[in-house]
Amino acid sequence: MVETRVASATQEVLIGDNGFTVLIGERINPSGKKKLAAALKAGDMDVVRNEALSQVEAGADILDVNVVTSGVDEISLLPRVVEKITESVQVPLSIDINNPKALKAALEVYDGKPIVNSVTGGEASLNTILPLVKEYDTAVIGLTMDDNGIPKESEKRLEIAGKIIERAETFGIPREDIIIDCLALTVGADYHAALATIEAIKKVRDQLGVNQTMGASNISFGLPDRDIINHAFLAIAIQGGVTCPTVDVAKVRPAVLATDLLLGRDRFAQRFLRDYNRRKRQEK
Repeated sequence: MVETRVASATQEVLIGDNGFTVLIGERINPSGKKKLAAALKAGDMDVVRNEALSQVEAGADILDVNVVTSGVDEISLLPRVVEKITESVQVPLSIDINNPKALKAALEVYDGKPIVNSVTGGEASLNTILPLVKEYDTAVIGLTMDDNGIPKESEKRLEIAGKIIERAETFGIPREDIIIDCLALTVGADYHAALATIEAIKKVRDQLGVNQTMGASNISFGLPDRDIINHAFLAIAIQGGVTCPTVDVAKVRPAVLATDLLLGRDRFAQRFLRDYNRRKRQEK
């Protein structure tokens, strides 16, 4: 598998199957978060800063940044948020926006090599997002969906992933800069949904050899005890080929560290034990 490099001005993160699982913190996203949405509308950067700090303290290696909510000007707001976060923490960012003008504005102020989240297999997305990825030398997340939506079949998702990679390479974007997301759908609506995603993850790993992310919490939408479902699914997905899931880090990090330990990625359980001791100190 290829190794993907992302960086802030001061910190580099390498993503690959030979190291530990890299965690992308998902919480700077106003969807379903009234306090954050209100702060973004008001231009209050303190809430954003505090969320960034808390995620890094919880162990996030990269932070996803999304400002999409009603009543905000994404083009002016997103670069301000990116600047505030990079002033507050050292970890690299994943810039989560489908507005090309807002994305370009954010990339203009970012010092380092971020992830662009995301491009799809749809022609409009490929032709507007990939040129920016090339221009600013970023990594990019490719979603296995196209103009027809998210296919249920794992083979179709593999096909879309391959199309994204092939098109990116025609722009001069190297394969190692492409991270695929096979898109988890809720098992509450389709009890085969998790199996289809896992099958797609394994096929992308074996046939395309690129790094993969996933929003693990989607799998449990509408069900009780969501954390239990999410942790179980995440462990299976990591074993299948996901190398940098997008997650609520404070909730899932112990389970991810345990997964890495069981997969032989944590020599003498050093990372697991350090995190255990950190959590115990915080509980006192």
